[in-house]
Amino acid sequence: MYTLEFSKSSKRELKRIERHFQSFILDSLEDFIESFSDEYEASLMSMGKIKKLQGQKEEFYRLKLRSYRIIYKKYDDKLVVLVVHITTREGAYK
Repeated sequence: MYTLEFSKSSKRELKRIERHFQSFILDSLEDFIESFSDEYEASLMSMGKIKKLQGQKEEFYRLKLRSYRIIYKKYDDKLVVLVVHITTREGAYK
């Protein structure tokens, strides 16, 4: 099972979001890590919910949650999903 960790900047970004969206994002991320497996990830990728980001030195992924985008990185050996960035669609790729 994966655990969920947030970078310092993503914690600040989450605090700036309205409370009901904060709850939605946190609940969705908890569901995401509880269900996470290679098959689950592949199914979300085929649906367009997850996308591997190109042009990065490290492997980052984007998870769509309504109008928000969660940028995350997986650590297989530690079983950790590190949330790097939380923002709306307009600001996700800057």
